[in-house]
Amino acid sequence: MSGPNTDYDPVEVTPLKAEEVERMRDEAIAAIAGAKDLAELKQVRLDHAGDRSPLALANREIGALPPQARKEAGARVGQARGAVNKALGERTLVLEAEHEERMLVEETVDVTLATQRRPRGARHPITTFSERLADVFLAMGWEVADGPWVEAEWLNFDALNMGPDHPARTMQDTFWLEPAEAALVLRTHTSPVQARTMLTQQPPIYVVCPGRVYRTDEVDATHSPVFHQIEGLVVDKGITMAHLKGTLDHMTTALFGSGITTRFRPSYFPFTEPSAEMDMVCFVCRGVDPDACRTCRGEGWIELGGCGVVNPRVLTACGIDPEVYSGIAFGFGIDRMLMFRHNVEDLRDVFEGDVRFASAFGTEI
Repeated sequence: MSGPNTDYDPVEVTPLKAEEVERMRDEAIAAIAGAKDLAELKQVRLDHAGDRSPLALANREIGALPPQARKEAGARVGQARGAVNKALGERTLVLEAEHEERMLVEETVDVTLATQRRPRGARHPITTFSERLADVFLAMGWEVADGPWVEAEWLNFDALNMGPDHPARTMQDTFWLEPAEAALVLRTHTSPVQARTMLTQQPPIYVVCPGRVYRTDEVDATHSPVFHQIEGLVVDKGITMAHLKGTLDHMTTALFGSGITTRFRPSYFPFTEPSAEMDMVCFVCRGVDPDACRTCRGEGWIELGGCGVVNPRVLTACGIDPEVYSGIAFGFGIDRMLMFRHNVEDLRDVFEGDVRFASAFGTEI
């Protein structure tokens, strides 16, 4: 029986020959030195220092050698792998430094430049103020009603006691739509919404109608062909001017603060009888020193709009018995109230669409 082959020469195993180990080491170091960035170096690491790299496969051959041959072969392969790992570490430091320098140049942000972010938007103050007005009446149990901007002539005029020859029609400059026989207009007030409500609902009726209206006015600091109104209507049993006064006192207090008083001045409107113009005490000077006040300009009072007891003819036209029910109505300009409340001097600022105007009011929800 023969003994172990003590004459086995490990250099005869090709992957473990000294020149072959040196070749694999030199190829790995050359590939490492040639890596241009961290991504290429990662692939070189897998190819020359990974589990399937030539030196790793050669290292596996050592275990098959006789004990007396393993030391020399292991030292040879270990030195080669150590040189490769050292080269990898040094090249990694170099490439990481280059990467950071390149990022500093390519991704530099000049913090002194003007921002490119879009400015935060804001809801238009007319919208938010209209909603605030409506909320005052919603809190009292009223409803909000709406209607079309293009309105029938009958609802805009005739139902409101303004017949074809009524002189009040000349008081409102109307946009008439073609063809003329269609009898359509751009509504001159939100009162047609009140007529629609009375035609479709039975009393008691408590509604407020904010919305856009149109008249052929010239554009200037206090007039516009497109503006906004809010009108209120109550139809119930036993309604009087006292209810109207209390309602409007509450509204002005909610909008302009406590201590605001109102007054009625006799006036004329075809859809109310009796009718009145309502003024409120100046919310800036409170009527104490009106001569020095820029808001009321020495008057001590600010005119808000018209109001009165609903004309029985209007109730009859809308199918409501005036012998059983009575009503009150009012109508104010939202734009005018906004100008008073926020000291806006030129109505054109409200409609020109400059975002700087709306942004000053902020965002309300």
